[in-house]
Amino acid sequence: MRAAPFLLASALTLPLLPLGAAAQPDPRPTAPEARRAQLDRLLDALPSAPDDTLAAALAAQIRSLWAQAASPAVTLLLDRGQRNLRSEAAADAVEDFDAALVLQPDCVQAWLLRAQALAEMGDFTAALRDLRQVLTLEPRHFSALAVLSSLQEQMGDAEDALRSMQEAVAIYPRMPGAEERLRKLYRAAHGQGI
Repeated sequence: MRAAPFLLASALTLPLLPLGAAAQPDPRPTAPEARRAQLDRLLDALPSAPDDTLAAALAAQIRSLWAQAASPAVTLLLDRGQRNLRSEAAADAVEDFDAALVLQPDCVQAWLLRAQALAEMGDFTAALRDLRQVLTLEPRHFSALAVLSSLQEQMGDAEDALRSMQEAVAIYPRMPGAEERLRKLYRAAHGQGI
């Protein structure tokens, strides 16, 4: 069973990392602790962003920090896996993400991307397992929560899809498309509008 295009194409899902991310200048903090502190500051600021532009800028910085946590070798594997996903070669992408996780088991981006590739292949159980691992490593990963919501919806679980999306919006209230998505999920779960 193939996943609906919504899971990978939605504005609520994680944008694929830029190809060649390892070759770009490295603005990351010098130590993982500094990166974690910066990430926590940005995640703390995100819910109170005063407008959509600032919220989007904060979210982009957060996504960048998540991506920068990958080692150079893992970044190359993630880039190749994303190319495979774009080429509709999800099985090859899963192999790339598997290899990335062997090298760096705490890489949230590798878990998230592998979840998307597994969902594309129709293996929703494995995709859910990977998304839960992302959320274990990074409980405030709003992109993972949005992907989880989409997957739960595809599996016919409107109530859990609504809860996951509500959690994502609590972290990133100005997430593009979130308000409309919440209304749709509320109607699906409860049969009426908010």
